[in-house]
Amino acid sequence: MEKKPLVLLVDDEQDLCTLMQMSLSRMGIDTHIAYRLQEAVQALKTHQYDACLTDLNLPDGNGLSLVDFIAQNYPNLPVAVLTAYGNMDIAIAALKAGAFDFVSKPINQKHLEQLLQKAFNQPISQLHIQEDTLEHRLLIGQSLPIQQLRIILKKIARSQAPVFITGESGTGKEVVANLVHRLSNRNEGPFIAINCGAIPTELMESELFGHRKGSFTGATQDKQGLILSAHGGSLFLDEIAELPLTMQVKLLRAVQEKRIRPIGSDTEIDVDFRVISASHQDLEALVQQGKFRQDLYFRIHVMDIVLPALRERGNDIILLAQHFIQKICQEWDIPVKPLSERAREFLLAQYYPGNVRELRNMMERAITLSDESSIDLPHLQTAPLRPIAQTNYANATQQGAVGNDQLSHVPSRKLPEEGLELYLEKIEKEILMNALNLTHWNRTLAAKKLGMSFRSLRYRLKKFGLDGEDDSV
Repeated sequence: MEKKPLVLLVDDEQDLCTLMQMSLSRMGIDTHIAYRLQEAVQALKTHQYDACLTDLNLPDGNGLSLVDFIAQNYPNLPVAVLTAYGNMDIAIAALKAGAFDFVSKPINQKHLEQLLQKAFNQPISQLHIQEDTLEHRLLIGQSLPIQQLRIILKKIARSQAPVFITGESGTGKEVVANLVHRLSNRNEGPFIAINCGAIPTELMESELFGHRKGSFTGATQDKQGLILSAHGGSLFLDEIAELPLTMQVKLLRAVQEKRIRPIGSDTEIDVDFRVISASHQDLEALVQQGKFRQDLYFRIHVMDIVLPALRERGNDIILLAQHFIQKICQEWDIPVKPLSERAREFLLAQYYPGNVRELRNMMERAITLSDESSIDLPHLQTAPLRPIAQTNYANATQQGAVGNDQLSHVPSRKLPEEGLELYLEKIEKEILMNALNLTHWNRTLAAKKLGMSFRSLRYRLKKFGLDGEDDSV
């Protein structure tokens, strides 16, 4: 006969405990009840539990103390907190202390089932095996910042709390967001990534929340929004600072209530997702400027991950360069080209405003330029072709866009051997590279300087392989 899960319920309200015990029994779960903090501590010492549910207000202490005690002494035990409706500050403090989720009173049977399903979903021993392989495969390097990041991810993976990732452009925010998802007990659910700066404002509500047929001109059929697509998994909102204030209000309710209403619908839909967001901008400063809602800021800003700049990672630069070289050479079906000693010294001395994304593009260019068996200093130092004079291009970008008058600076030459189309593509690629370098790989600013939409720039970067997307950091 299969052993039933055993849950420790800690609350001083006897009637509530009795009701919850009955509900858990119907779910096939055994329950031990502790009415005081010390009773709970003693029970933990004498029994092996599969999960713990604790109130935050106990007669002989604070439930946060119990959360911290479990985190320190029983790190594999999932603990969730029971909190009064609206008492979000304390609930967030519990999540930071080590709780993996919280549920508001009065307890909703459906939410309680979902909560415990997450707690029992994956054996902790399997989770640790998965962490070891994924962390080292996707977080390449042995620098102190990367080692600390691995430790933080272990803690965050257990939680259901919202995660906010910050760091310079190109540091790998989406890679880390995906890693948080894959290490969590939501890893069998979808991971939906949204770049908030790439969706036109007029389409944003429909894209996020979906719509019903006939709700507006052009709505010829029902559409499921991206938030509902993340049901059972994780929703990653990249560059969340780009969301308009009107959309921030709608997102806040979806994140807080876990309910959405598609455009044109009379009913709301329950949706279960974990929100992970990211931005290279200072959200706190934007809140002060009135450009980002404070309530949404506090709701998404529960667990913080700060990604280090590449220049702060020391010899990780070489390890990452070697990783990219091996991957690119395999993709191109050519022999792997090692880095010379001079090339290594050069790479370690660079500033990398575009971070990991810039390093990957640098390796791709070096492999292309190298006709030898290895990558040496000249392959890294070679400046890109500049069909527009550097000084004139810089002046043009400062004015906001490249004007027609700059075309006169394209060097005159014979008809290109590769044909007009390929030649123009080469010129376009170099212009994009110049814009990215001048704006320190800030793609939003580069799009503005080039006089095009972010979406258009993103398309062109993908077209020329300059997006630098990779599954490792």
